[in-house]
Amino acid sequence: MSVLPLANLPVVNSAYCAFCKCSAAEGPSSGCPGPIQILNTSICPLTQAQCVSAIMEALQQGRGGWVVTPNLDHVRRSATDSTYAHAIREAELRVADGMPLIWASRLQGTPLPERGRFGPHLRLSRGLSERKGSVFLLGGDPGTAESSAKVLAQTYPGLAIAGICCPPMGFENDPILFEGIKKQIVDSRADVVFVALGSPKQEYLIRRLRNLLPRAWWIGVGITFSFVCGNVRRAPRWMQRWGLEWIHRLIQEPRRLAARYLFHGMPFGLKLLVRSAFRGRPTDIERHSA
Repeated sequence: MSVLPLANLPVVNSAYCAFCKCSAAEGPSSGCPGPIQILNTSICPLTQAQCVSAIMEALQQGRGGWVVTPNLDHVRRSATDSTYAHAIREAELRVADGMPLIWASRLQGTPLPERGRFGPHLRLSRGLSERKGSVFLLGGDPGTAESSAKVLAQTYPGLAIAGICCPPMGFENDPILFEGIKKQIVDSRADVVFVALGSPKQEYLIRRLRNLLPRAWWIGVGITFSFVCGNVRRAPRWMQRWGLEWIHRLIQEPRRLAARYLFHGMPFGLKLLVRSAFRGRPTDIERHSA
């Protein structure tokens, strides 16, 4: 992939924030400073509790939406792929996932309140359980959606599992199979759709499907199903706090993650932190190609 100057990519400093109903261009309201820029990715300065509260309130009002949880890889992709940058700009909420983004926000003087890891999806499941809400689980490695559904149902008895679908690779390019999946999602009438297909596939799919259930909230959750059912172990809390969870993941899946973490993530992350520390212009950082 060719690397374009960052200045030529969409800068989303005016991206809408569904929580505070303001933007960086319009100025703060409701005590919220508005979206915070990490390069050309706009992130809502929300805690996990605020994020879940915003979603629950929207559901009560019959309003749906889309949550993106940008991590370092998302920010890197946004800086190299204008199509992807435009796509995640459409999400109503963008909540930081990963300590590098928290560090970068602090270094540039616009601190995010906390890492909004969509472990809040478990907190959201608890909230849905209390209002007898429902979820649809789409994607994940074979068997993980079904196992996660059992865990969620046992942990949150009031939560309804509206549907489960683990489609085969390439399903989005098979018109007949894709139409069947769309019908399954529509018929479920779920309040929340968890999409576990990895990035950028899950973001592009949510962008295509979200209008099927306009009152539902769509959330890309990556490998979360594997965490929930125990197929992949989460890093100890101390590693998460120190931003070392990637090492724990790399040890478990070296072949799949080595290139992403060692050859792309680390160089880009270091440049991001340096850029943030010196408060340089976005064009001052040499972006790392995908």
